[in-house]
Amino acid sequence: MQVERLILGELETNCYLLTINKEVIIIDPAAQAGEIINKVGERKVRTILITHNHFDHIGALEELQKYYQVKVNDFTIKDMKVISTKGHTRDSKTFYFPKEKKMFCGDFLFANSYGRTDLATGDEKEMLNSLKLISKYPDDITLYPGHGNITNLGIEKKNFEFYYNNLF
Repeated sequence: MQVERLILGELETNCYLLTINKEVIIIDPAAQAGEIINKVGERKVRTILITHNHFDHIGALEELQKYYQVKVNDFTIKDMKVISTKGHTRDSKTFYFPKEKKMFCGDFLFANSYGRTDLATGDEKEMLNSLKLISKYPDDITLYPGHGNITNLGIEKKNFEFYYNNLF
């Protein structure tokens, strides 16, 4: 799997292009559809995955869906698991590729932080449950968040106890 990151839109959202077996999966097409299309080039797009439906993660979705004529959130991708990581939003999902040890977590987790829970459909209790769920996964997983730097689950787990005790 090859992962390319594009930083798009006014909120500098991470959009990821995953190349698997010569097909591309677009994760969170934030904005600037033309830039995404140029970066994909001649490769075939298999699907577009959305971690959650906030405007800064789906700004180019409609245009790309029409352009590539693909389904959104086709969860039949081999070796991919979809994990419900509610908290930031009710529909937050993390896309996990166990073989590659990669998680695309949207605004659920960031480097040294977790997603806001004070926006529409956000829920602190659900965030706590999601953090507890994700803490069961191996430390050596690379996390690809919706904003900011790529990080590692083991590094982020070190912050979880602080979150549990001080923020909820």
